[in-house]
Amino acid sequence: MRQNLIHVIGAGLAGSEATYQIAMRGIPVILHEMRPHKMTEAHTTSQFAELVCSNSFGSVSENSASRILKDELKQLGAFVLSVAESIAVPAGASLAVDRIKLSQIITETLEKHPLVTIQREEISQLPKDGITILATGPLTSKSLISSLQPIFGDNSLYFYDAISPIISTDSLDMEKLYYANRYDKGETKDFLNVPLTEDQYNTLVDDLLSGEVVLPHNFEEEKYFESCMPIEAIAARGRKTLAFGPMKPVGLNDPQTGKRPFAVVQLRTENRYKTSYNLVGFQTKLKYKEQERIFRKLPGLERAEFLRLGSMHRNTYIDSPRLLNPSLQLKTQPEVFVAGQLTGTEGYLESTATGLLAGVNASQLYLDRAEMILPDTTILGALLQTITDPNRTNFQPMNVNMGLFPPLENFSGKDKKLKNSLLSVRSNEILSSWKTTKNWPSI
Repeated sequence: MRQNLIHVIGAGLAGSEATYQIAMRGIPVILHEMRPHKMTEAHTTSQFAELVCSNSFGSVSENSASRILKDELKQLGAFVLSVAESIAVPAGASLAVDRIKLSQIITETLEKHPLVTIQREEISQLPKDGITILATGPLTSKSLISSLQPIFGDNSLYFYDAISPIISTDSLDMEKLYYANRYDKGETKDFLNVPLTEDQYNTLVDDLLSGEVVLPHNFEEEKYFESCMPIEAIAARGRKTLAFGPMKPVGLNDPQTGKRPFAVVQLRTENRYKTSYNLVGFQTKLKYKEQERIFRKLPGLERAEFLRLGSMHRNTYIDSPRLLNPSLQLKTQPEVFVAGQLTGTEGYLESTATGLLAGVNASQLYLDRAEMILPDTTILGALLQTITDPNRTNFQPMNVNMGLFPPLENFSGKDKKLKNSLLSVRSNEILSSWKTTKNWPSI
């Protein structure tokens, strides 16, 4: 049955993108934004799409994951990206913007659009008179969070990112690692293990304790759950704490020696293709360069390519593998879409991308048309398939990276540049063909 209204809650990057996509398809949309009547701890203006951290939309280097996503978004008719590119400022190989101009242009465009109604008010519960896109971001108001608990279920909202680094499988020295699960439980190749001697373990502990960490923002409280403590904070509790915690070697005998190592760093596969692994229990507040320096000292990781580095900060996101379909609709309430960082995606560009797809699919639902689900051979499709994969049991926020892609057929070489180039070409060609086949609703 056709819905009467489309609501978008939150005028950040995702909400602004979704609103534009809906209105440009000739559909009336109500955009709800609580600022300036109620401000968040991070925002300073009432403008839409305010950038509160960096002013960069990521790399524009050829065949990088960020560049591939930009190319896909251009094909799909992205609004925010087009504005960003029109006001870019010099930033080497990155797309950086004048953040004030970005917000002004996006705000003015949406305010002037005849099909966009803007309501400056705090929403404390989801509207019941139509389709809703929830795009309230990592600082969603407490009143709305409280009302969402019955919808999402207990333990389905997370309030801190606890992100471990992810490493490309191709960059690991497999001769120094071995596959094993504790006591041979589960699939044999779920975990890779980095065996450490006592000296190697002590070096790691010393590095963790002396490494430079990222200081919290003013609005972030230094309070973490026991299950997501920074690795360096665990190490600070005592030199042997890690060896009896996430690096416990019990049940992980090294097949080369037949003996149990002093400690083990475990790497867990990130996808069914096993193209990337994350460092289990290594969520950290170490600065990025420190992470690269310290973790590359581990055996087998000397040449590690980090697809994502670890971080910990205040955030709000949902258990997307359990709650969301790849169309960004709630499984239990298909008239409700979620977009932006609430989905468990990281980054400005990723937020914009989810806003675009949520806006398009909300429009499709409004018009009684089939939802659009991108193939996982595109980088946006791969990202969405990853965050909504129902088989994921340890969900962490994710940004785009080359490890999300399914492997190339008939390619087994080690040439990273060639592989990335081929993945980029495949993504572009498949998206073009898919748009034609699925009759993508262009603006």
